[in-house]
Amino acid sequence: MSATRPRRYDIAPSSPEAVLSHLAPGTSVIVPLANGEPRTVLDAIERGADGLRGVRVHQMHALGDREYFTGRWAGRLDHTSYFLSPATRTRFHEGTVDLVPCNFSEVPRLLRSLPEPKIVVAAVSPPDRHGYFSLGTNADYVAGFIGRVPFFVEANPNMPRTFGRNSIHVSQTVGWCEADYPLFAIEPVEPGELDRRIARFVAERVPDGATLQAGIGSIPNAVLHELVDHRDLGLHTELLSDGVIELIHRGVLTGTRKSRRPGKHVTTFCLGSQALYDFLHENPAVELLPVDYVNDPRVIATEPNFVSINATTEVDFLGQCASETIGGRYWSGSGGQADFARGATYALDGQGFIVLHSTTTDGSFSRIRPQLTAGSAVTTLKNTVDKVVTEYGVAELQGRSIRERTRALIAVAHPDFRPELEREAAAIGYL
Repeated sequence: MSATRPRRYDIAPSSPEAVLSHLAPGTSVIVPLANGEPRTVLDAIERGADGLRGVRVHQMHALGDREYFTGRWAGRLDHTSYFLSPATRTRFHEGTVDLVPCNFSEVPRLLRSLPEPKIVVAAVSPPDRHGYFSLGTNADYVAGFIGRVPFFVEANPNMPRTFGRNSIHVSQTVGWCEADYPLFAIEPVEPGELDRRIARFVAERVPDGATLQAGIGSIPNAVLHELVDHRDLGLHTELLSDGVIELIHRGVLTGTRKSRRPGKHVTTFCLGSQALYDFLHENPAVELLPVDYVNDPRVIATEPNFVSINATTEVDFLGQCASETIGGRYWSGSGGQADFARGATYALDGQGFIVLHSTTTDGSFSRIRPQLTAGSAVTTLKNTVDKVVTEYGVAELQGRSIRERTRALIAVAHPDFRPELEREAAAIGYL
């Protein structure tokens, strides 16, 4: 067989500006999150913004800072976010970016309900010899639109070619262009001592053969580090990050006991270091699937011994978790925390861990509180929360009364705040 195989696609690339011919008045432009955003295409849309009318970009967790976030082209080119990032957070508070509260699993449905016309613009790997692009680090909320909505894609040789339900043929696009720039790389945060103490409490409760979901942050990463002596763990997570690489290389994450997609590491998007992107490239063990499958609590619930691990900013005595606001102001979004917390609750022998440091960074405030800070948004409901973990232990809340919950949460609060928390609990009738 010849070492050089012919390419079998005949739609030539165009310029990024070609996307402008597909932006009719009122178009909803759907952009993948994180590294799925096609930078040169978005540059072209900004350059042509004066000629647009009623075009609105819809995206979760934008990494690139964009001029249209500022409201410069209000009424011509606007932005709606479904999860704030450093690039959009300030603009939301300034009133030039809109935010839609939602669970990650619901975003595809919300985007389908947008009025026509719609177009997806996405970064992809270069086409293979059969003319197929890969959405690379992403499947998220855009993969389900393949074949249903026009796509204009940007092929970048630095985008890893990945597998799953995230391939699109050149014939399913209205156009494509080429670009060459490095992906946004985020180095893993080195866990601190408090992170490691929390991680040990979680890891000792994870059985061999469990299926994991680990959210973003130093504590979930620390938990993954603590699992190196486990066996036959599986992965079914919205975010795949650097922490899983060592576990896969050590043979800890095998997926052999999973009920769905056994032997596959399932995710809906990936974000991390360049080492992660190199690991993903043409790795058949990793599957990127649409978020309305990966994050569906009904799917999650089919995995026995499912373990979800997510961080929060504060918890009240009822067990309500505020994970998307800080000091009562919006910081991020719901993401998939509630999706996985619910799924783990329904799974046979499932466990849902909510992790946090017992105090703020400077130690001046307890993160275990009688009531949430005014203005805080509840991300995970009191009826769903299972186990809350700080560096002082594990508070098990499922099936417990409010008084029992209050006692359990005070027991894992920082010792300096426990007397005050007990007084406040008594004042509101919880003790």
